[in-house]
Amino acid sequence: MFASKRARASLPRRIYLYRSLGMGLGALVIAMVLLELQAGPLRWALCIFTGLAWPHLAYQWSRRSAAPFRAEQRNLVIDSAIAALWVPLMHFNLLPSVLLMALSAADKMNTDIPGLVQRTLLPSLLALLAGGLATGFAFEPHSSTAVILACLPMMLIHTLMVGLGRLQLVRKVLQKNRELDLLSRTDVVTGLVLRGHWERGAVATLHDVHAQSRPAALVLIDMDGFKLVNDRHGHIAGDALLRKAGAVLRSVLRPGDIAGRYGGDEFAVVCPDTGLDEATAMAEAYRAAMEGIALTQAPDHAHSVSIGIARARANHARIEDWINAADKALYEAKRRGRNCLVVASEPQGASTT
Repeated sequence: MFASKRARASLPRRIYLYRSLGMGLGALVIAMVLLELQAGPLRWALCIFTGLAWPHLAYQWSRRSAAPFRAEQRNLVIDSAIAALWVPLMHFNLLPSVLLMALSAADKMNTDIPGLVQRTLLPSLLALLAGGLATGFAFEPHSSTAVILACLPMMLIHTLMVGLGRLQLVRKVLQKNRELDLLSRTDVVTGLVLRGHWERGAVATLHDVHAQSRPAALVLIDMDGFKLVNDRHGHIAGDALLRKAGAVLRSVLRPGDIAGRYGGDEFAVVCPDTGLDEATAMAEAYRAAMEGIALTQAPDHAHSVSIGIARARANHARIEDWINAADKALYEAKRRGRNCLVVASEPQGASTT
């Protein structure tokens, strides 16, 4: 669908290539039929106009119009009328007549403009009637070998071009779908994934811990004094802090880490195939980086984070158990005065398997 202004404005340029190709190849077929019919100069002049002049005239007509999208729709209707006119002018020569009408209809369908095919029906019928009256409805449906050979380029090249055009459209749609999927699972403020996504990652990671004895760690992060920033400097400053905190966190993540927003000013990082030393090094790098940031929206505020880390253990039957262990460590970090990280204590005899 040509919904956006940009798509509507670009329609004439995109149609121009297909019209030039289709009309040019069609004119070659028409010329072969006219040779066999020993047609007069009037039909030859119309053949030259169809293949060489009309595509360029149509493009200039729509490009210079105050409403290019509407003008191009009018041109597409004229395309169909021209194709229909040639059917009786070729004395209903079977193969070229069918090709002209079928490819013309396919071009209208490929535009995805609602109702365009229906709008071409009456002008096409009138053009066919006019051509028939001009030739007395002469009927010579046989297609010679020469005419069939002349039809092959139009059949193959035009169809290939239309197929490539649809392939490009499908790729654009798939790319847009990927972008929409990313937006649907990404927090717009921090750029981190939403809670549901990282929790699914945590479930899969915990499953690997139980099934394959893989190590894993969970990092919970709380921004110290976030409410104070909101209260003193407003929510714009709070959002700026969240954006900066998310950007800094993304910069220290390692391949495979899954970072997401847990709550208002809390983040979570799932670290698959990661021991405590690696997770602690990543978390400490983040803590130090946050300690050094400065925001123009809150110039007098010293920024820091408190962090709790817990490795996955065999007795973590659900991710809630794992989260609870990391949350207790985070609470301990706050109790110790904030701006530090605490690793969850290990019960005696506990292991990851």
